[in-house]
Amino acid sequence: MTIRVLLVDDEPLLRMAFTMVLDAQPDMEPVGEAGDGAEAARLAHELRPDVVLMDVRMPGTDGIEATERIVAESPDSKVLILTTFDLDEYAFAGLRAGASGFLLKNALPVELLAAIRSVAADDAVVAPRITRLLLENFAHQLPSGPGREADDRLGRLTAREREVLTEVGRGLSNTEIAAALHLAEATVKTHLNRILLKLELRDRVQAVVFAYETRLVRPR
Repeated sequence: MTIRVLLVDDEPLLRMAFTMVLDAQPDMEPVGEAGDGAEAARLAHELRPDVVLMDVRMPGTDGIEATERIVAESPDSKVLILTTFDLDEYAFAGLRAGASGFLLKNALPVELLAAIRSVAADDAVVAPRITRLLLENFAHQLPSGPGREADDRLGRLTAREREVLTEVGRGLSNTEIAAALHLAEATVKTHLNRILLKLELRDRVQAVVFAYETRLVRPR
């Protein structure tokens, strides 16, 4: 399957460099370019890319607002945020907006390609532990309490699923969760898939964000 990628950056030279890297891959196709967030949201709706490679610092509509629009209007397109620092407010805002992961702008081409493939395959690009550290760094920006919608969604989970979600929110891997809860790893994977389905979440990264926003896991 060819991974269709939309490139979003206000620097034409960077878009050109990304295009050259993607064009050299047999399983990837750059399908469009955007220089700002508004154009990115429009093209995502029109082109339906598998992955949107999104810069966050852009004039006009920034990458965070664009990510929110793409997640709402083009749910089959996954967003991969490009940021300068792995533990900065833009990475945090991007994940809260619905991005499936983030990547440093100075990442090597091989790292960029691996991240795109991971996002396209519904895998998390950001390790849960890094997501947890990010959320704890910016916990003061989280809502003061769970919203009504979040409360309702939590009620959809069984007691065991809430336990698994809590451990996911703490940054544990499936293997670690299996050991902590005395379950088979395959059982943990099954629970996680059901959690994502019931909570209408895109991936594991969003599950960690949800666990913090609903105060299922509290910052230290």
